Amino acid sequence: MDFSAGPLSFRPSLLLGASLLTEAMDALSAHCQLQISAGVDPLYFGQHHAAITTLSQKLDASFFRGLPTNHRLKIIANYAVGYDNIDVSAAQARGIWVTNTPDVLTEATAELAIALLLSMCRRIVAGDRWVKAGAWPGWTPTQLLGRGLKNKVLGIVGAGRIGQATAVLAKAHGMSLVYTARSPKKAFEERTGAVFLSLATLCQRADMISIHLPGSSETHHLFNATLLRSMKPEAYLVNTGRGSVIDEQALITCLQDGHLAGAALDVFEREPQVPEALRRLPQVILTPHIGSATREARLAMAGVCWQNIAAALSAQLPPQRVNSLSGL
Repeated sequence: MDFSAGPLSFRPSLLLGASLLTEAMDALSAHCQLQISAGVDPLYFGQHHAAITTLSQKLDASFFRGLPTNHRLKIIANYAVGYDNIDVSAAQARGIWVTNTPDVLTEATAELAIALLLSMCRRIVAGDRWVKAGAWPGWTPTQLLGRGLKNKVLGIVGAGRIGQATAVLAKAHGMSLVYTARSPKKAFEERTGAVFLSLATLCQRADMISIHLPGSSETHHLFNATLLRSMKPEAYLVNTGRGSVIDEQALITCLQDGHLAGAALDVFEREPQVPEALRRLPQVILTPHIGSATREARLAMAGVCWQNIAAALSAQLPPQRVNSLSGL
């Protein structure tokens, strides 16, 4: 958590979309006047110099149109690596920086992807429920048999920072790696032995697939019924990217039909709503969007947000900007 960029020449008003860890709140309070609101009222946002937003706050074009002409908002620092909850073009039209928090949550999210894969393959959640229910009859040789990771083929869909970090952890478990991305990544291939494939071929060959894609019109329902049914019937699917990448109803149907062995999802199409049919499936593990939920990552994310805010309010380029403004 780096709050070395400051103090500023004035004490700005900072709107938080949610309470952060105490250490982060204390550090921010040393530099800013803090207000907390999970709402998306443009009139209220416009009263503040900066805002740290969460993925649950949807700032669309109508939000930015609703900002007062004389608004004070200079920067929206999204407390996430993704920023599909913000209409970046609309923000730019109103002269507002948009930033994110790349890098600092890479390892945390990659660790969760592997944790979900292991939990699914080794049936850890089912075993936990069985023991806690007092229903375990004692050890037997064929009880809760799962699958190991060694020598299995893991398909990485989206070989960005998190996808590559997941691949490195998977390689340490003896997995073979295939991946798909916009273009081949030679350094990644040399480091891990990963083989570049088209998405269609990857889905046919992989024993397990881990999704690391952002949400966008291009990736919406990329994993549709056709693609899901092209996977091996014994395959497992993990998603720590964005929920909209998977057609949830198509996934439910495939799992109900026994076409896929299981799925582990940390993200969903309409968070926090999760279809009841998905929640009822015993071969599915569901976690509440906790990819970056380590103390280390969440503190570091707050520090990155502050670095961006301090730069923007000092008329400098925010380091993790995702748009560009004229004059800087």
